[in-house]
Parts: sequence; C-alpha cells; structure tokens
Amino acid sequence: MYAIVRSGGKQFKVWEKAVITVEKLEVEDGAIIELTDVLLVSNDGKLTVGTPNVAGAKVTARVLSTAKGKKVHGYTYKPTKGVQRHYGHRQWHTQLIVTGIQGA
Repeated sequence: MYAIVRSGGKQFKVWEKAVITVEKLEVEDGAIIELTDVLLVSNDGKLTVGTPNVAGAKVTARVLSTAKGKKVHGYTYKPTKGVQRHYGHRQWHTQLIVTGIQGA
C-alpha cells in the first residue's frame, strides 16, 4: 500500500516506514501528525485517485527531527561596476517517518 501526499507545495510517494523530508513544519520532535492532503491511494492494486484529494484518506507520521539542510551557495557579479557578492542559504526541513496509511 502506498499513497501520494502533498506537503509544502511538493508531492511525495509514501509507504509504511518510509522516511521523507518535507518543508519545515511547526511541530515538536516526536509528535504524531496527520497529512490529510492525500492525492492518490493504492491498496493491493486498487487505485483511488482524488479530485483533487481522496475523501477520508489520511497518512499518519511521526516527526523525527527538524534541522537545516545543506548550504546552497550563490554568487552575483556585475561586470560594468566590478561588483560581486557571495551569499549562502540553509533551508529548514522536517524529517518524518510514516506510521500508517488510511485509505478511502
């Protein structure tokens, strides 16, 4: 059984015990959350597609950690003025482990 869920504007294919990394969620480590934005559920070959969400379907997950990701380096340069600038950014993310999928 697997499902496709949407979180933070991105879609993830999840199944039992899958570990996914999503955009930062305002929850504590170890908390149990429910993802109700389920787009598709597959149960033993039976496919249920939502329009846009599957009614009554939800995915439960436990929060493993909230941390910063890898650093992304950027660089801008304007040749006419000789101006250059270096910058970096580290995006926050939340790591989840899927504990259950309830389909419609």
